[in-house]
Amino acid sequence: MLDMNAFFASVEMRDFPELRGRPVAVTNGLDGTCIITCSYEARAAGIHTGMRLYEARQRCPELVQRAARPEVYAQVSTRIMDALTQVCPDVEVFSVDEAFIDMTASQRLYGTPIRIAYLLRRAVYQASGLLSSIGVSGDKTTAKFAAKQNKPNGFTVIPPWEARQHLKHVPVTALCGIAQGIGRFLAERGVHVCGDMVRLPIGELAKRFGNPGRRIWYMAQGADPEPLHYEVAAPKSIGHGKVMPPDTRSRDVILTYLLHMSVKVCARMRRHDLEAMTYSIALNTRDGWIGSKQRLGIAGDDPRELYQLCLHTLEQCWQGQGVFQVQITALDPMPCKRQLDMFDTQSHAQRQKGQQLFQAVDAINERYGDLTLAPALLLNRSKMPNVIAPSWKPKGHRQSV
Repeated sequence: MLDMNAFFASVEMRDFPELRGRPVAVTNGLDGTCIITCSYEARAAGIHTGMRLYEARQRCPELVQRAARPEVYAQVSTRIMDALTQVCPDVEVFSVDEAFIDMTASQRLYGTPIRIAYLLRRAVYQASGLLSSIGVSGDKTTAKFAAKQNKPNGFTVIPPWEARQHLKHVPVTALCGIAQGIGRFLAERGVHVCGDMVRLPIGELAKRFGNPGRRIWYMAQGADPEPLHYEVAAPKSIGHGKVMPPDTRSRDVILTYLLHMSVKVCARMRRHDLEAMTYSIALNTRDGWIGSKQRLGIAGDDPRELYQLCLHTLEQCWQGQGVFQVQITALDPMPCKRQLDMFDTQSHAQRQKGQQLFQAVDAINERYGDLTLAPALLLNRSKMPNVIAPSWKPKGHRQSV
């Protein structure tokens, strides 16, 4: 597993040398109040991801705030992942700054896994100018745990035959994929550290969590059976959401955000030759999510049609309460039809005209930047920049910013 060191902050310090050696915090725009990531100098002052900016400034008055540049981070990540595949072709992109690498096929060419790991780190540095940490082991979970040790610029090897003993005293919640909810379930059964897992029957985890439960049982013993996944699966959904100013009650502002997300979802579907009929339109309020599933008459990728569904949802579900976030998700993306539907009420000429319009819009936005051409209402859109999706991949429909 290769893991970049404070990736976003490292890119900022690479591009702006005057930031090097200083405590740097990256936020979602200069108006952002929550820290996305921070440099190791900031971490030494007690600052961490998720901390509010005002609290961080109290702890570290000399903290430097930087607005996130997600498009730049995505470009750098793509170069890093390409560099990894030049050394080892079998790479699973886990996130924008992490990747699993299967070294098996490359050992005949390059030698031992340790030598290959050094080659990987050198390739990443040459491609990006950034340092990275690497963990070498025999399974995904142990390798990921190893990569988190000795950061920054760490190099940790846990031989497969030593993995079980190495993890024996490690808290189970320190392993990737074991969150607090599963941790409580395990703690109630006396499993606090990985070494306790052997006393819990695997069937009890399987009964509660199914196959993921079985995997957890093996993970804690340094024998994660999960293989690497090289291909990006076909999309089960495609969505975009955006955080709003807290407790927004203006109908016009909410509609602007909904239109913005409609445009982004439809543009992303068109980019990958997809369309959808069923959409989830949701608003996050103090009392939880409200909204509904809405259907178009015919599957499509036109933001004007999707916006009409948003208007209907707002009339149907919103009672004037404060809104904190909007989310629009295409629930059934499918390859675009090449043959007209016999029940299509729109004329062929109208649909063809719409397709030509959006082809031109997409080409201009691709060349000159996101929303260079957009509905006039989006002149009032949020100044907050886009963010990289957690499931970001350098290719395919998950290349989403």
